[in-house]
Amino acid sequence: MSRKGLSTTVPQRLTPVAGAPLWCDARDFGLTGDGVTNDQPALAALVDRLGEGYDADGRARVIYCPPGIYSIRDAGTVWRSGVSLVGAGSAATRFLLSNEGNRGSPVPLAFWTTVQHGADRDRHIADCTFADFEIDGSGVGMAEYNYLAKGLGLQYVVRGVFRNLYIHHTGATGLGCDFLQDSLVDGVVVVGCGRLDNGEQMGGAGIGVGIGGWGDVERLTIANCTTVGNGTNGIFLELQKATWARPRGFRIIGCHSQANRFGISDWGADGLVVSACTLTNNLEAGFDVSANGTSGVAGQGGLLTDCVIDRNVGDGISMGNTPGPYTVRGNRISRNGGYGYHEHALGDGYPGAAADMVIEANDIRDNALDGIRIDRPMIDAALVGNRIRDNGRRSAPAHHGSGDTVRYSPRTMIDSAAGWPWDGHRGKVLRVDSRTAVVAANTATELSLAEVRPDGATGWNEAVPAPGTAYELPAGPTVRAGIAVNAPFESATVRGNRIWNRDEHTQTYGFWITTAGRCVSCRIEDNDFAGNEAAVRLETPPIGGRWDRNHEDEV
Repeated sequence: MSRKGLSTTVPQRLTPVAGAPLWCDARDFGLTGDGVTNDQPALAALVDRLGEGYDADGRARVIYCPPGIYSIRDAGTVWRSGVSLVGAGSAATRFLLSNEGNRGSPVPLAFWTTVQHGADRDRHIADCTFADFEIDGSGVGMAEYNYLAKGLGLQYVVRGVFRNLYIHHTGATGLGCDFLQDSLVDGVVVVGCGRLDNGEQMGGAGIGVGIGGWGDVERLTIANCTTVGNGTNGIFLELQKATWARPRGFRIIGCHSQANRFGISDWGADGLVVSACTLTNNLEAGFDVSANGTSGVAGQGGLLTDCVIDRNVGDGISMGNTPGPYTVRGNRISRNGGYGYHEHALGDGYPGAAADMVIEANDIRDNALDGIRIDRPMIDAALVGNRIRDNGRRSAPAHHGSGDTVRYSPRTMIDSAAGWPWDGHRGKVLRVDSRTAVVAANTATELSLAEVRPDGATGWNEAVPAPGTAYELPAGPTVRAGIAVNAPFESATVRGNRIWNRDEHTQTYGFWITTAGRCVSCRIEDNDFAGNEAAVRLETPPIGGRWDRNHEDEV
């Protein structure tokens, strides 16, 4: 079975081969769309028929599926080059995946993979568009998690287009396609996918793209997509082998990732551009760079710009294990339940210092802990021109209560006798006997609880506590800074930042070097530290460098 792309040396036929029309209505070729008949065999036969035509004459074909519910049961369809699948719109053309007759089959709508089909650079598929339909994966059940329980699972694709799709509730990743060259993912909405993933297994994302198969450059744009409530990442790029070079050529533009475990993750790209995205209410972090992917390699050389990174339950930006460089510029990083920007070690990736990191012109405010926290060695970093205010919101003292004023629900806890500071418990762990939940936000009398897993109905690790049951909340940290240095910080530039409290006096210091921190040969200049409880806290004095023209510093 040939999988080659369009030849540039063999003359192309001006008319299609007999029996393989360029455009066909699926109803004319055995598909019913009645929601009862298994349409998978007819779809597979049609894909093969048109794929053979493409192999013969080099002309791409289109399968049009009119409005209807197309039941795809017990087997996925092996896809072919030059075959596109187009519907009448995501609310009109629906593919319902199920496997009640073969529980061992993960039933992706379309797949072409290295392990199952021998896909590689020379056996790729080309010139395929998937557009204007819905994939419902809720009917697939597996005794054991299978990463192939996707909506679409294609590998080694050239000139692939995925547009205006609605993919939801698949067992594994919704759109899980690897090694996409000269390809576009545009306007795809992915909701509740990865529902069979425990959060630590392979895949389980909204949009997941394995990278590195084409070498140094893979040209892929992901634009205008929405990912909500997916089991692991909203969108991730993941280098598939540690021995491969990090490829460049990726852009994620104008996307929205909400209530996933991670919003957008860079697990091994070089020069990923993420721009104009909204990353909100994700459980672990809004934007994540780490070595937690398959290859154990973190991204580097990326650019995160002009994004809103807001109200994530953990950190706004979690930057782990990258060797650097990376640039974070012009973003709003606000109201997150951990740190605004957190430089720390994650997994077993690159063990050295992060070099040439740039954090510039961001609005970092109202985060629960420090605005910028450095828990990993950095060298030649630049923290320039940021506005860092009102961080350290997790300032409320310890509290406990019980009795008639206390009530619980799957996503809230109310104590009508409490008088808590607004969001003073954000990010804390609420304990009720053996039960725990994480506080996403709070008013004076009510705690809002983060769901225990994406797309979940409860914030509790066990059953909802009975009314009146005693609870406890820990104290917040006593020291909360705009910038906290808790690791070796060498030859860095910290210039022109304004770090202050305006609305709430929760940020205790503008700049803090902890006992574990070390500031060597740094240039700390022209910063405004006025408006905190104190300007600086230096548990370890800086060594060398320059400390000059900082407003209201104490050095």
